[in-house]
This record gives sequence, C-alpha cells and structure tokens, in this order.
Amino acid sequence: MLGSSDLVLCGPPLLHIPLMDRLAPARDAGFAAISVTPGDLWALEEQGTSLREFADRLADHGLELAEVDCIGCWLPSHARAPAGARFRGLLMTLTPERVIGLAAQAGARSVVAVEMMDVSPSLDEAAEAFARVCDLAAEHGLPVHIEFLPFGGIPTLAAAAAIIEAAGRPNGGLTLDSWHLFRSGSTLEQLAAIPGERICTVQINDGPAQRGADLFEETMTGRLLPGEGVFDLAGLIRTLDRIGSTAPIGVEVFSQAQAGQTMDEVAQAWASSAQAIIEKARKQDE
Repeated sequence: MLGSSDLVLCGPPLLHIPLMDRLAPARDAGFAAISVTPGDLWALEEQGTSLREFADRLADHGLELAEVDCIGCWLPSHARAPAGARFRGLLMTLTPERVIGLAAQAGARSVVAVEMMDVSPSLDEAAEAFARVCDLAAEHGLPVHIEFLPFGGIPTLAAAAAIIEAAGRPNGGLTLDSWHLFRSGSTLEQLAAIPGERICTVQINDGPAQRGADLFEETMTGRLLPGEGVFDLAGLIRTLDRIGSTAPIGVEVFSQAQAGQTMDEVAQAWASSAQAIIEKARKQDE
C-alpha cells in the first residue's frame, strides 16, 4: 500500500507525453506510483492496449496506479451548466459510472471528483450527490476524494470538508493540492482540524508571492517546482504528519517552463524538488 513516504507522478500536466512513455522515467526518478486521467486510459484502449496489459506494464516497472483524475460531472446542477462553461464538453463525459468503472478495471487506488464548470451547489445538493458517487465507488472498493478549486463551485478546503462530512460516507475524502490550498485562502490551521484519514491524496507544487490576475491561467501555466516559490510546503507536510495522514504525496506542476523538457528531465526535477521539501519538513519536526 502507498503511504506518506511514497511519491506519485501526477498525470494531468503530462498529457502531451504518451502514458506508456511516462513509466520508466517515473520509476527511475524514484516515484512509487502515477496518477492518470480517464483520457489517458481511453487512449490506450483506442490504440489496442487493454487496461489489464497496462496494469501488467505498470507492475513490471514497480509502480502503482494511485488515482484516476477525475470525475467531472456528478452534481445535478452540472446538467444545467452554461454552454460556455470551461471544458463543459469534456467534463460532461466524465460521469461517475464511466470513470469509476474505468478506475476499477485499471486497478486504481482511488478516484478524484472535481467541480470545474463553475456551478455553486448547495450543501444539501453536493452532499447527496457525493454520497451517491461514494456508494458507486464502494461497490468496487474505491475511495473518492473531492479536489476543491478556488475558481470552481467548491472553492475552499472548508467547503469541500463540509460536503464530505454531510455525505457521511467512509470512503469519501479530500484531495489536497497545495496550489489550491494556498491560493484559495485556506489555512494550515483549518487543515489541522481535519482527521488525517480523510486526506486521500496530496499534490504539491509551489507559486510566486504575487497572485496571477487570472487564477485559472496561473494554475494551468504558472506553477513552480516545490521549493521555488513562497508556499509553506514544509508546514503543509508537518501538518499532514501531525493529523496522521498516510496519503502519498503527488507532484503536479503545470508550467510553461517545462515546455521542451524530456519526460526524464521533468520526472527528475519533480522528484528531487519534492524529496528535498519533504526531508526539510520532517527534519524540522524531529
């Protein structure tokens, strides 16, 4: 099983690199697992590679499949999202039934759920819908974790935690991305009040002191490697350790600075920067 000392290579920033070409660089850089998008897996199937074959190749490289990212259409209000909503066409295809079934076939550890169509559900709507998603995933033994996004309809740690609490499902939890945490104005003090077992996966990255004028543009192009910005990543790691989180730590850096870099270069940079932050945090806590 993956634990808090394991690194995960997060797939969404790497969609321009074929999935199979990410495996050896991830292994060689010291990652224990990868995450993928549904599109990654569907592309393999279209190319004639079965999900069973993918799982075998993953195991051959000594890697696990941490999570499938993401379920994008799970709230009743998503059906009424404006036609011009960001990524609406893609997100409407990412239903719980399709993504959970895909994750189960591929042997994933868990599934991420997000709200990216900028609909703002009531707590009752979101809790009922999330409970349904959790129940579907439980049939396959999978946890589901909400990733809050400061530019979406579930914008903060507190908002996501309230939905999970109200849903009341044992397999419901949180995705904690450092960019979303700090750019949303959420705090480590708030995180410290959350039971560690509710944190299903962690994603670290960094950011500059000056917020971008467009948060979505910044998150998709302007993230920094861990340790290159101002986020209190060491404090984040120490807080997670103190609340008893055993979630693996993913690295997810969307950055224009990576354009033109090889997969090996990206994997090595992600792993070395993350390992340095984790080592610093845990030495300070000794």
